[in-house]
Amino acid sequence: MTQAETDGAGDTDETPSARDHRPSRWRMLGRDRAAAAGAVVLTLVALVALFGRLFIGDRAQRQDLDASLRPPSLSDGVYGLLGTDVLGRSMVARLIEAAATTLSVAVPAVLCSLAIGSALGLWAGYHGGRRESVAMRVADVILSFPSLLIAVVVLYVFSPSALNLVLILAVTRIPVYLRTARAEAAELRSRLFVDAARTFGTPSHLIIYRHVLPIALPTLLTVATLDFCFVMLTESSLSFLGIGIQPPDVSWGLMVAQGRQYLQTAWWITVLPGLAIVLTTVSATVLAAWARIATDPAQRWRLTLPRKRRPVQAPVPPEMIP
Repeated sequence: MTQAETDGAGDTDETPSARDHRPSRWRMLGRDRAAAAGAVVLTLVALVALFGRLFIGDRAQRQDLDASLRPPSLSDGVYGLLGTDVLGRSMVARLIEAAATTLSVAVPAVLCSLAIGSALGLWAGYHGGRRESVAMRVADVILSFPSLLIAVVVLYVFSPSALNLVLILAVTRIPVYLRTARAEAAELRSRLFVDAARTFGTPSHLIIYRHVLPIALPTLLTVATLDFCFVMLTESSLSFLGIGIQPPDVSWGLMVAQGRQYLQTAWWITVLPGLAIVLTTVSATVLAAWARIATDPAQRWRLTLPRKRRPVQAPVPPEMIP
């Protein structure tokens, strides 16, 4: 075997080992305690929202006036762990039911606005010209009105329901993704690899899908994670005002509204759903900050360092540090 063949064999042996030592995103997530805690909280909320109703049955609506306003106690079993409301309904069951309702509004609204806004933004930013101007003017018109005010007016005219909430929240959040995707596509359309694909006759929709979207997607997903917090808070605000989720359905915002008059005598009716809103939004915010670094190839290496050695600013990659 010649020296060149030996060197070539060594190169092929080193490539898989180098890939094996490259930390996965799960390992990087485990090294960031705040992001890992946020991921655990969001996972628990999602599991409770998806499968919680299978275990509680009708306990969220079952009334027992003899158990009205019971404080949190271990003597009444699992469903009395967080106390009861004014009608004697279990707070545990109602929090589980409210989690499913809140996420059934927030998640579809974010996904719809993400899909529509990103598609329009990438299309307008890549082509530029009149199409870009028209798309941006439409976004400016929608953004000129406060989203909460639009939701209040529309829900006041039409009947408040979960479907109407999803539609109005999705429409008002489309400009956020449209402007972000447009900026990313406008910056990427002059890159060399896009020019090369265009030179070889690749259709514009394939260039957007194969070359522009993968680079813009991490930023769009980060915006979507942060926007999830805004949409959930908006739904809670509308339910608190009485024009969001309507009884007998229940959401975290509606629970806060229903318990505000008992705040001095039965604090748990308002504090517990409010705490659920805070924990969910803070967890999503922390996880979004981690995901932005983890999906950026230029910054991802910072998460591979031990926690004490992580720099505030990352001037050069670690392999270039002597």
